[in-house]
Amino acid sequence: MKHLAAYLLLSIGGKTSPAAKDIKSVLDSVGIEADADRVNALISELEGKDLQELIAEGSSKLASVPSGGAGGAAPAAGGAAAAGGAAEEAAEEKVEEKEESDEDMGFGLFD
Repeated sequence: MKHLAAYLLLSIGGKTSPAAKDIKSVLDSVGIEADADRVNALISELEGKDLQELIAEGSSKLASVPSGGAGGAAPAAGGAAAAGGAAEEAAEEKVEEKEESDEDMGFGLFD
């Protein structure tokens, strides 16, 4: 993924067909060692192809993938008002815990 991200950054920057040394240079600039086999495979796969068309094709394929999100069941009516305050506090605690855990996951963007 990091190799593809470097390729896309280079193409956005104006290089129509980035070379392996260009990708390695981008990755080296952020302290990542490039895998030569993956770089060469990426370049051979994308050679002669239009990135905008590939992105559009991929987006249309992703749109057809089911992503779940059917929603939860409706809460029971009895006792809902009494438990409302406790449920709100529990929800706030979960949000705070999630925010704290997202801050330090132990790896960087390109690891």
